[in-house]
Amino acid sequence: MVKSTIFVSVVFTLTFFSFSASAQQKDKQHEDAVRAIYSQALSDGQCYPWLESLCKQVGHRLSGSAGAAKAVQWAKNTLDTLGLDSVWLQPVMVPHWERGAAEHVEIVGGNDKKRLKIPALALGGSVGTDGKKIQAQVVEAKSWSDLEKLGEAGIKGKIVFFNRPMDPTRIRSFEAYGGAVDQRVSGASRAAKYGAIAVVVRSMTQNVDQWPHTGSLRYDTLVPRIPAIAISTRDAEDLAKRLKKDPATAVSMILHCRSLPDVLSYNVIGEIRGSENPNEYILAGGHLDSWDVGEGAHDDGTGCVQSMDMLRILKKTGYKPKNTIRCVLFMNEENGLRGGTVYAAEAQRKGEKHLCAIETDAGGFTPRGFTFDGHGDVFETLFERIKPLRPYFEPYNMTLNPGGGGADIGPLKPQNVLLCGYYPDSQRYFDFHHTAADVFEVVNKRELELGAGSLAALIYLLDGIF
Repeated sequence: MVKSTIFVSVVFTLTFFSFSASAQQKDKQHEDAVRAIYSQALSDGQCYPWLESLCKQVGHRLSGSAGAAKAVQWAKNTLDTLGLDSVWLQPVMVPHWERGAAEHVEIVGGNDKKRLKIPALALGGSVGTDGKKIQAQVVEAKSWSDLEKLGEAGIKGKIVFFNRPMDPTRIRSFEAYGGAVDQRVSGASRAAKYGAIAVVVRSMTQNVDQWPHTGSLRYDTLVPRIPAIAISTRDAEDLAKRLKKDPATAVSMILHCRSLPDVLSYNVIGEIRGSENPNEYILAGGHLDSWDVGEGAHDDGTGCVQSMDMLRILKKTGYKPKNTIRCVLFMNEENGLRGGTVYAAEAQRKGEKHLCAIETDAGGFTPRGFTFDGHGDVFETLFERIKPLRPYFEPYNMTLNPGGGGADIGPLKPQNVLLCGYYPDSQRYFDFHHTAADVFEVVNKRELELGAGSLAALIYLLDGIF
């Protein structure tokens, strides 16, 4: 294509460059190169058809499952078509939890005894009920202080209903998520300390809808493990109203979930070797695993295919990086973070020097920018080198600011690696997060391609300053 040819001529006339200390100056040559990268992503992108293939041919892919194994092979086969310098699988032992048969959950009227079956999802890692029905009166808690006030006298033998909504006043929805998700993660064990026999958790979304959202919980080894389910925000609102009218309202549930021995799986890695510093790395990645409902489209199929397309775009435009550029598709972010932990440990063992690690795990929505994090004073020095890149992203309505990195790349932080998180518009993300609604059809092609272009452009620019 004409635009690709123009880009090649731009790149091959470069000696590897440095940026002005002024964040207000742009070099025309690099500005044109960034524009050509975006043009390639938007006119010849492959991330969207790849996402369709991942969602429809593989589907959901929880760690340890047949779907996860199929996803590993799909990812390696796809990367093998790009003519990269290396593609390989990195072994990772991952947890294996199965949901089993569909959950059976009912709200039971305390006085009239009427039963209402509602959709629900066991939280990831929850124990089951051995196929037997458990039923008990429900008590509501919107905060940890509510739980403490109820105490053993108000909780023992009952089911605790955690009903703290995500804060609607938070503009960044990930902040609202962070303010509510602790009840999902640790609610079961905190309720078990007071003698609860199970917990029901309001789903993690600001939307009031019919979709229950699953997600990981974490059991405290010092207290009994009790079943934990999520119900939709609509059913949570309804249950709260019922409890006000009739405090004797109960919930019954039958769960078939179970944990099995760990399973061998893999991170999938592909790279373009650096021409000057082959043992220094800039990586971008997402997590290949997903929850066992929906198709794992936004979480995190989009991040995977954007990272893959980043390599394809750079190769297509003829760019020859001075540092090695890697795409890493991590396994087991959702319920263990084993892939990220193993990757960091192997990097440490091999003495690999990672300059920057970028994670895209916030959905395939319109790009808003990148956020950066790092280790102590080292981060301040590294971020000063990032600031001159800001003007190159202004035409694309993107910012570069301090902030978070990502879960999978977090274990690299002690190695003084600059961490970076891709930050798309987040307002719709939690409408789909961890639900059966997270399917290919809810991802917008142009938004996804803009993200792939943004990722490739950032790596091109980073390669010039390291």
